Amino acid sequence: MPQNIYMMGICGTAMGSLAGLLQELGYHVRGSDQNVYPPMSTRLKALGINISEGYKPENLNPRPDKVIVGNVMSRDNPEVQALLGSEIPYMSLPQAMGEYLIRDRHSVVVTGTHGKTTTTAMAAWLFEQAGLEPGFLIGGVPLNFPQTFAIGKGGYFVIEGDEYDTAFFDKVPKFIHYRPKSVILTSIEFDHADIYRDLDHVKEAFKMLLKLIPKDGTLIYNGDDENIKSISNNTKVENIQAYGVKNGDWKLGDIKWGEEFSEFDVIHKGKKTDSVKSGLFGEYNLLNALSVYALGLSVGISPGIIKKSFLSLKGVKRRQEIIGRPSGITVIDDFAHHPTAVRVTIDGIKKRFQKSRIVAVFEPRSATSRRKIFQHEFAQALTTADEVIISTPHDQSRISENERLDSKAMVGECHEINPKVKCHIGHSIDEIVETLKAVAKKGDVILLMSNGGFGGIYQRLLKEL
Repeated sequence: MPQNIYMMGICGTAMGSLAGLLQELGYHVRGSDQNVYPPMSTRLKALGINISEGYKPENLNPRPDKVIVGNVMSRDNPEVQALLGSEIPYMSLPQAMGEYLIRDRHSVVVTGTHGKTTTTAMAAWLFEQAGLEPGFLIGGVPLNFPQTFAIGKGGYFVIEGDEYDTAFFDKVPKFIHYRPKSVILTSIEFDHADIYRDLDHVKEAFKMLLKLIPKDGTLIYNGDDENIKSISNNTKVENIQAYGVKNGDWKLGDIKWGEEFSEFDVIHKGKKTDSVKSGLFGEYNLLNALSVYALGLSVGISPGIIKKSFLSLKGVKRRQEIIGRPSGITVIDDFAHHPTAVRVTIDGIKKRFQKSRIVAVFEPRSATSRRKIFQHEFAQALTTADEVIISTPHDQSRISENERLDSKAMVGECHEINPKVKCHIGHSIDEIVETLKAVAKKGDVILLMSNGGFGGIYQRLLKEL
């Protein structure tokens, strides 16, 4: 009989992916969630995985052999209380990934404050194109694969390594459990203000990761990032390679921008060694590609296969994804929710659509962006667009009033930073759509940025325009 595994918070992106992986491995999987809705609910049901709606003690009957607890679960949850009062063994999602999926395989961990998802998808696609049949887990929907996960038959497992904490009983970064052999580290900035005190606290998390890389492993890091450089001596790994625009063994050379493709020269230790074409845009995405180029060579993949994989890469859903062109207006969906991500995303869109006016629409939704800690930095980043709409933040009820981001005040800051940029506040989806209908013209690009559902604005906007 297969082992029976029960998952609390099963409809989360990573939890749902793990459920699918465990089902493929032959385990009998079921679970519960408060938010049972598509697309994850339909995907799980299609796999034959039963979902209990709502968290209740009786959900643990019949008794499972093991419970995997998602990080959305709190200790005072009634279902968690029932688990803690039983003798059923339990673990976190990252612990389960390490034990059930990664095990003794060559674990490729892609981590950093920015660019994790796209870089992980790029690395997984490269290994797939090289015939290595990798397992993978990606924190977004990769457009080259039918699913966000795969067990894989080969010796590699490519995984997105998040610095967020693991569970209420396991307060360490998720990536600590991923048994890293090769690591790409893209950036370190202060983020996740709900669990990290400050930048030094974030650095401590990444120090823990670096110490786990074995001596015969590989570390590929952004040499332009001073925060990474300040902790880079916290590892015993011998194969360390830096990449960047200004610093590193690998550097971006000349770049050519187009609407369909971008092209960059690869500079290795001062000499041009290659020229690479990609459907990715923005200097930060090309740096991500450069890191994967270095990773590919480090595991013996030829430059020809690397270039072929980059050319056929379709990217990740909600990362600079064109979702429609109503009335000649290009509408793009992006996940940006940190000031740096907002800034570089707008920059990438401007380089891609050099003759277009960029209208940036931002929803403060993440734990950090709903707080005022980066309010001024968000205003600075947004005013690099031609016109800006800032929605009122998603639910701030659990954030003290003196810590809350103020959208109205941020609009005022935008006007002070760059008076030439028109900046509006959107109190509702209706108001935002009406504003966009009034200001957007043929040839413009509307860039929607949110790490959530943004009130379902996407299809409605396409219809209204």
